[in-house]
Amino acid sequence: MSEEKPSQPKLPSTSALDSPSNRLFENWFEYPIRVQPHHTDYAGIVWHGSYIAWMEEARVECLRSIGIEFADLVALGCDLPVVELSVRYHRSIQLGKAVVVRTRMTEATGVRINWDYTIVSNDGQELYVTALVTLVAVDRERGKIMRQLPASFQDALAKISASIT
Repeated sequence: MSEEKPSQPKLPSTSALDSPSNRLFENWFEYPIRVQPHHTDYAGIVWHGSYIAWMEEARVECLRSIGIEFADLVALGCDLPVVELSVRYHRSIQLGKAVVVRTRMTEATGVRINWDYTIVSNDGQELYVTALVTLVAVDRERGKIMRQLPASFQDALAKISASIT
């Protein structure tokens, strides 16, 4: 007599985090990563916080690619702290693996800027992580939310927001 093992319970769907938005992999900025020892735990699996650091690196490089240097924003008195972060870990990544962090701005409303992320294998066949991040522009000196983004920043963001629609 064979006993059937109960199947593992599945996590309930969390909509946008289960798979990247409807515009699957269109207009993504790609940032390659190779998993180094300092990215992993003792088992050689990427530590969950490393993914968040990679996403920030990709976002900073994406902004640089459209002419926004983060150091220039700081010099203007603007900071962009994360105010919301949702991450779905689909599968783990091991030491030595090469992956691509894909990011894109999905919406900029006032001083709130939303970003999508996926972390995938180099060939795009394996999905490791999906995430949504919201940033808000803050006046560094006063520590308060800005009323509007600096003009040069708004102009540069217009370049990538035009590719959203």
